[in-house]
Amino acid sequence: MKIIVLVKEVPDTYGDRKLVPETGLADRAASEAVLDEIGERSLEVALTYKDAHPDTEVIVLSMAPESATATLRKGLAMGATSVVHVADDSLAGADLGLTAEVLAAAITKTGYDLVITGNLSTDGSGGVLPSMLAELLGVPLAGSLSSVEISETGVTGVRLTDAGTIDLTTALPAVIAITESMPDARYPNFKGIMAAKKKPVVSMTAADLGIDPADQNVARSIMLSVAEKPPRTAGTKIVDEGDAGQQLADFLISNKLA
Repeated sequence: MKIIVLVKEVPDTYGDRKLVPETGLADRAASEAVLDEIGERSLEVALTYKDAHPDTEVIVLSMAPESATATLRKGLAMGATSVVHVADDSLAGADLGLTAEVLAAAITKTGYDLVITGNLSTDGSGGVLPSMLAELLGVPLAGSLSSVEISETGVTGVRLTDAGTIDLTTALPAVIAITESMPDARYPNFKGIMAAKKKPVVSMTAADLGIDPADQNVARSIMLSVAEKPPRTAGTKIVDEGDAGQQLADFLISNKLA
């Protein structure tokens, strides 16, 4: 079994998140860069299967700046077999369409039986990449799974909905997307950290994948403007002098909340 797990380097969820107004891109220096938690959970799904099937190959794949190599090595320390790192300055600020094309090309070049990804990243929050990948790869998608069971021939899982649950099953090859309902990822131990230093990291560029980011037919969207979120203003303070109820009602009505 050859499993590719998609991970992403993101600004720390608990740190400051800022945009660079001149470029519209995330300011990666504003906070510590870490692996997205949903990516770690995806890797945990693959590693749990690998624990029971030692001949399984688990490959961590990411499209990220050159500086992300150190972050991606955490996946190796957790137990992944290797890393495929697509690093190309020309891909900075890539939209979801271009990102999907690059990742699909890297997945195809690497070879796979199963692709595991999170349903939603904590920075972009696009939530459509799993569907786009499945479409480009021409394989089934089992998305938004809260539980997963992998076999040598297929995957079964459960998707939670407002109305109940949906049981899904698909044959391999396939793409699956998990939610935060899946278990937390394991912590790298000392043995894993030392072993990670000897595991391979394969670097690729857009040219290696036959993709030209400058091709106008590749980029699907263009950012026209960007602005920082305005600072939060002080709320309305109501002092009860016997008419607090009326003041509250007037406030709700004036803000079209009632």
